[in-house]
Amino acid sequence: MIRKRTAISAALAAGTLAAGIALAPGAAAVVPQDATIVADCGVYGGGTATLTATQDGTAATVRVASSITAPLALAEDSIASTLTLVKADGGTTAFTGTENPAMAAGDSVTVGPLDGTVAAGDSLEAFGGSLQMVIFGITVTCTAQGPQSPGPFVFE
Repeated sequence: MIRKRTAISAALAAGTLAAGIALAPGAAAVVPQDATIVADCGVYGGGTATLTATQDGTAATVRVASSITAPLALAEDSIASTLTLVKADGGTTAFTGTENPAMAAGDSVTVGPLDGTVAAGDSLEAFGGSLQMVIFGITVTCTAQGPQSPGPFVFE
């Protein structure tokens, strides 16, 4: 009889744990996930760029895919990038990294994912911030020419 109770208790405990895992909330989400800006990179050109954000708790990433073309071939993970986004309530948040795909001359420049830290309720906008990329020791700074569309990233 004791063995049956132990087995039943273990089964109930396992079932309760499984139900808790099934009902546990997923990773926090950012809205929107994609936003578009028009960027000006000075003498290095300009064009549209799509920013794609993801969030997992306080950790967030942003990938930047632009229509700006690479003047030379670039090796994988050869661009040191810092994306600075402006907080709606003041201040900035930086996303940094050295990740990028290999690019041939003439390919669109893509960097990221760039890593940053966010808090619940953070509203971040590219307009007023910048993307700095160090390529072959040369710093290229790009700035948004207006607010991102459809709007700022809001993190849960």
